Amino acid sequence: MKHIRNFCIIAHIDHGKSTLADRLLEYTNTITQRESQAQLLDDMDLERERGITIKSHAIQMDYIQDGQAYVLNLIDTPGHVDFSYEVSRSIAACEGALLIVDASQGIQAQTISNLYLALEHDLEIIPILNKMDLPGAMPEEVKDQIIELIGCKRDEIIPASGKTGLGVHDILRAIVERVPAPKGNPDGELQALIFDSVFNSFRGIIAYFKVLNGEIRKGDKVKFVATEKDYIAEEVGTLKLTQKPKDVIKTGDVGYIISGIKEAREVKVGDTITHKERPSSEPIKGFEEVKPMVFAGIYPVDTDEYEELREAMHKLQLNDASIVFEPESSAALGFGFRCGFLGMLHMEIIQERLEREFDMTVITTVPNVSYKAFTSKGIEIDVHNPSDLPDPSKLEHVEEPFIKANIITKSEFVGPIMSLCIQKRGTIINQSYLTSDRVELIFEMPMGEIVFDFYDRLKTISKGYASFDYHQIGYRQSDLVRLDILLNSEPVDALSSLIHRTNSYNFGKKICEKLRELIPRQQFEIIIQASIGAKIIARETVKALRKDVTAKCYGGDISRKRKLLEKQKKGKKRMRQVGNVEIPQTAFMAVLKLD
Repeated sequence: MKHIRNFCIIAHIDHGKSTLADRLLEYTNTITQRESQAQLLDDMDLERERGITIKSHAIQMDYIQDGQAYVLNLIDTPGHVDFSYEVSRSIAACEGALLIVDASQGIQAQTISNLYLALEHDLEIIPILNKMDLPGAMPEEVKDQIIELIGCKRDEIIPASGKTGLGVHDILRAIVERVPAPKGNPDGELQALIFDSVFNSFRGIIAYFKVLNGEIRKGDKVKFVATEKDYIAEEVGTLKLTQKPKDVIKTGDVGYIISGIKEAREVKVGDTITHKERPSSEPIKGFEEVKPMVFAGIYPVDTDEYEELREAMHKLQLNDASIVFEPESSAALGFGFRCGFLGMLHMEIIQERLEREFDMTVITTVPNVSYKAFTSKGIEIDVHNPSDLPDPSKLEHVEEPFIKANIITKSEFVGPIMSLCIQKRGTIINQSYLTSDRVELIFEMPMGEIVFDFYDRLKTISKGYASFDYHQIGYRQSDLVRLDILLNSEPVDALSSLIHRTNSYNFGKKICEKLRELIPRQQFEIIIQASIGAKIIARETVKALRKDVTAKCYGGDISRKRKLLEKQKKGKKRMRQVGNVEIPQTAFMAVLKLD
């Protein structure tokens, strides 16, 4: 046990975690020259294309220092604020963390929040200054920032470069010397923490775990505590680049278990594995329940595919435990699911993965956050969907979730960022200068305002220099109304949204104008209206396509033409009563990008 080191890599998005992980694998000869490729641990096409890590990946390396062999378990983590749940799981399975900071960009918001996560779990932090080979690197300034943040000594910071391989041997040496060996009782009852799971169509569900106490052998009868199901460990092993079967996984090590589990619901991430005969008295603590921030409906384009979509969602949930969903139905779109996501990027990724991995074409409705509505009788209702909001006459007040946003930026962008936050109903709490030209701004603002385009706009106005991180601080009362969109006086529930009264007129007008451009013209007139309750606040009309019915009349009395036009008018009127308006998927997505 004293020769095992478990560590993870934490950093802000795009500071070079995956590249540095590649170098570590290369220098410990875990991968051969032939297997090596850039971002080796990012095995989804989507991760490679976008250059982001979406999933945490575990891999084991063998390293020899001063004639002694060590086993290093590395868990590579995502850096984007939407995937901080993945990071919290990886941290729970480690004793140390490499904190990577880009030498040309310095410390950013997500670095700080991930660092606090690691410190809460008492991990040993090894600070690393990455991208030292860049011409724009500012090592001395960034070292000052790191020292101020974690209070380490200047010579403890390791300069490195994932591209050239500078400093990789120093990092490996530091991991062995500074990261504590795992603690635990090798002779105690088995306690293993599940920190991830994947679906394999041939072997069923494979769970990844870390053994805290005891040991697990091939053929053992094991029990999953949360679901109270028993299984036989058909195969256990360690995670090299491919899975390596072993006879036994001992205390402190990380491994996988295959036990022929078919049902996605039977594996809960954060669950404890123990022996059936000698169960451990209590499960392992330390996982936070996932809190979805953004809710949206996902519907199959073809209603017959509802069951297939359910299967696909279950398989996705195995691979990504942070997605939450429940069935719902909509008058406009039929049966589908109400899904909870961690943020807009997460939602986009899930939609993309459904299309790529499961070949499902889906319609996503306008995302919103969850609200609390209080009726005049004092009953509290959780509102995930605007259509759940009670009638205004029975409504006492509505509360919406607020967040504390932490923005770090260069001082020249403070003005535009402040005006963006104030426009989004934010109030500034604090402004502090980290260095002479880096400012940390702390705002409190409604969660609903940052759901759509806040992150993109923040990046645009700060030329990509501002970094952003947030956490929830509870619910507060605000003046929210439900804005409904009517097509030919029929409400389209998938387009309705909850919005602050001051923004509702502008928003309603913009949506109507946008829909007028996007809805294809029909043989009859389509009236698009935005309403709050019974009050119409905006209206646009999609003109009817007209066929020239009078073309066959030449000459003769005007009444002949009028008779034909009257007949057409009657037909149009009847058409408008029975006609259906198809709303294209672009219309749902366009609502998100109104500004």
